[in-house]
Amino acid sequence: MKPSTFIGVSMIAGMIASPTAFAQQPPSETHFKLVVVGKFAACLGVTGGPTPTANVTVVRGKLNDTLILRASHIKPNLAFDLFTVQNTLLLANGQPDPNFPGFGLAWYQSDLQADAYGNAEVEIKTILLDQIFGFDAGVALAPTNTFHVGFWFNNPNDAAPCGFDPTHPTPFNGEHNAGPTAMISVPDAVTGIGPLCTEPQSNGTCHP
Repeated sequence: MKPSTFIGVSMIAGMIASPTAFAQQPPSETHFKLVVVGKFAACLGVTGGPTPTANVTVVRGKLNDTLILRASHIKPNLAFDLFTVQNTLLLANGQPDPNFPGFGLAWYQSDLQADAYGNAEVEIKTILLDQIFGFDAGVALAPTNTFHVGFWFNNPNDAAPCGFDPTHPTPFNGEHNAGPTAMISVPDAVTGIGPLCTEPQSNGTCHP
């Protein structure tokens, strides 16, 4: 047998013997929608107009990932603040979660601004897919993933006509004086994990 042929056969045999040779790679990108928080829908969209929509695409990168969010049918010129959070207040079907434990750990990612036509778009680059987390050893907060994406009314008064009390704002903007959640992701119906995890495990964790 010629040496070159022998080497080729050896390489093929090595690939067959290696359990990682054909290991499934994580998806290179993911797509999901955000859902309107129902009780604030009238303050988010135009009266009599289409329901607001927000579509998210996240592309996996070598050093970090790129998230692109495009929203439509928003009330013109409204301002929002985009966060990744540990928990969502909605169930997989978009209904309010009666056992919502609070948003948990939250990361401020970007501002978001609707234009005069009710469209909004933002792009961010950071660690997102499968590995986004924060921790604080000083208060014994273990590494905690933030697999949900949502945005909040920047001005609490914009949500006041829908029943939000602007004298009790949320901390979801740079001044810690924001309104309520406008739109947010929902968990996977089977695993209960947010959409920034592309490799959920049966035990409720995400493969890093």
